[in-house]
Amino acid sequence: MGNSSSSGRSKLGQGSKVAPSSSAQQSQQTTFFSITQKVCAYLKLNPRDKKSGDEEEYISLQVELASSSVKHNTVVDASFKLLIYDQLHGNHSKHLVSHNFQTASKSSGVSCMTSLRKLKKQSSGFLVNNNCVFGVEFIKVTTSKANATSETLFVQKTSIFNEAKTYTWDIEDFFALKNPDCSPEYISMYPSREGNHLSLYLNLKKTNDLPNDTANLVELTLSIKNKEAGNRRKGTGRCQFSRKARCWGWSKFISLGDFKGSSNGYLVKTKCCVEAEVAIVGSSRMESG
Repeated sequence: MGNSSSSGRSKLGQGSKVAPSSSAQQSQQTTFFSITQKVCAYLKLNPRDKKSGDEEEYISLQVELASSSVKHNTVVDASFKLLIYDQLHGNHSKHLVSHNFQTASKSSGVSCMTSLRKLKKQSSGFLVNNNCVFGVEFIKVTTSKANATSETLFVQKTSIFNEAKTYTWDIEDFFALKNPDCSPEYISMYPSREGNHLSLYLNLKKTNDLPNDTANLVELTLSIKNKEAGNRRKGTGRCQFSRKARCWGWSKFISLGDFKGSSNGYLVKTKCCVEAEVAIVGSSRMESG
């Protein structure tokens, strides 16, 4: 049996954000991901946690199942690792957690995994260029109901598709795009519902190739190029594509002010360039028993 994982980046210098960007000073940040086709969860980061009687601040990580995933007669039995990635040495901080998620207990994790002081030490390798990476790696997930019927997720790593492919969408006239509009590779971009951000997603092009009980585990990076500076605005994560989960991305990838700003180089006259880097790292299937 393999495993599935999800991760997010944080910029602790400006507050923590488990997602592609970090801005507001918030005590807790979350990122949404899919564990199975029916079970979704949030990875929650608290970079300012404290122990009783201790003024030092600590990093805490927690997994919380989405309300739609927790039914009153369903129990989700999960084993997973919470991780803080050592970007320099590869000696990641890992904590194994096992928990039965249900309506009365929707979250579990590790409080005060490591001190904020230790995380900021240059020698630790956790904080590099003001960025740190947190993750959750699922070992096994089983859902069962009161009648003892269960569904188990089996995840298998694959070496066949692990070479990342890059899809580029050169947009000649951004203002002529429909809402939403898609590239031939099904990269979709459109203003957010509030109208003050740009949404960016990758959509599954073919759904008939996947049986109902299987999914592809994908490592995905979506980015908008800065044509003038040569860098890019990007977001990276892991997700599952299946018949029931056909797209993944960010509803607020970048503010329209930053995107259209003449000094930022993302939109030059009417032109911009969007890229999706995709690697299938595994596959999953559900078995009922």
